[in-house]
Amino acid sequence: MRDGQDRRYCRDDTRPAIPDAQVEITDLAGDGDHYAAKVVSESFRGMTRVAQQRAVYAALGGRMGGVLHALQLTTAVPN
Repeated sequence: MRDGQDRRYCRDDTRPAIPDAQVEITDLAGDGDHYAAKVVSESFRGMTRVAQQRAVYAALGGRMGGVLHALQLTTAVPN
């Protein structure tokens, strides 16, 4: 379960919990283990950065530390 499938987990698992999320995934090291994700959602408006990131991690469920080894997460609201 490498690169493409791990990216799908990030995108697909986030959308049910954050339906309007725009998710960009980058494989940082080219090894299929270290990713950066940028998640943009209107639902983040008024939330602290910590709350935004918690919402994303909650959407990923137990995948962090298992299927997803390392994730550099950036969250934002649309401009």
